[in-house]
Amino acid sequence: MKPLFPASDEVASGETTTATLAFPDNRLVAHLCGALDLHLRLVEERMGVALHPQGNNVTLTASPDRVEKARRLLEMLYAALEQGQTVDLQRVEAGLLALEKDEAADELLLGKWALRTPLKEIHPRTPRQAEYLRLIANTGLVFALGPAGTGKTYLAVAAAVASLSEGRVARIILTRPAVEAGERLGFLPGDLQDKVDPYLRPLYDALYEMLGYEKVERMLARNLLEIAPLAYMRGRTLSEAFIILDEAQNATVEQMKMFLTRFGEGSRVVACGDVTQVDLPSHQQSGLAHAVEILHGVEGIAVARFTHRDVVRHPLVGRIVRAYEEAAARRSTRGMHGR
Repeated sequence: MKPLFPASDEVASGETTTATLAFPDNRLVAHLCGALDLHLRLVEERMGVALHPQGNNVTLTASPDRVEKARRLLEMLYAALEQGQTVDLQRVEAGLLALEKDEAADELLLGKWALRTPLKEIHPRTPRQAEYLRLIANTGLVFALGPAGTGKTYLAVAAAVASLSEGRVARIILTRPAVEAGERLGFLPGDLQDKVDPYLRPLYDALYEMLGYEKVERMLARNLLEIAPLAYMRGRTLSEAFIILDEAQNATVEQMKMFLTRFGEGSRVVACGDVTQVDLPSHQQSGLAHAVEILHGVEGIAVARFTHRDVVRHPLVGRIVRAYEEAAARRSTRGMHGR
């Protein structure tokens, strides 16, 4: 990556190198460093490099390879700020993860996979999210597996809205299985639509954030947007549509087969779910897990897998998800040893 800044000097001393980056805009430097320099402290902790901000400059001291990686990260984060993007702890963490794994940090941080919706521009926050958007853009059917808070559904909705805005699809279809997760639908007030609307609320919320309430209502009235329970998909062929199945782990095998055979010419499909959170009766297999297994290797189908490291909610959520993942791994190991 070509250096972005006009002033930079570097002095090598044995195995330690000191480099100074001079940034043009002190207002952006404040956002780069973070409140109380928290962003720099995170980089120091994770990369083993000493960072000393002073005015518009940041001095880096460490081994040459670590200084180079830290330089790249700070330059990319600053470039993102110049583009009007937000830099927070999660964005810094995303850049660190990408550099640690030698993944395309520039694609993640410099907005290659940014999605433009009428009300906001949406950026992937982790390397896996960037890869997920790449798969959606280039694959007809994508399964997104992982815990809550990893952006599976939100990014799929954003991709659908961007595709519709750019004229690549003619309408958006959003659907979820109306599975009872401890509640009895029959005891809820209202007609069938009133009963299932709470199950579809997360989809409405994402659309309101990207399009606004009035535009969503107009799109619903003009049939450019449809939000319905999975059972409503039976017997239809959906062409030139962006179709999202949320909470797909709660679809039965039969429902999943029905859903996957609905889409027609010019359509894209994303099925999102967490196979560790299945609300189906114990004797029924999750259609999502079954489909991912039997469709493995089929051309035109991709799977995006998220973990606790992709959780973009409160940091505590990521730690909770990680604890559950580790507990599940321990149970699996004990089960193997017990055989």
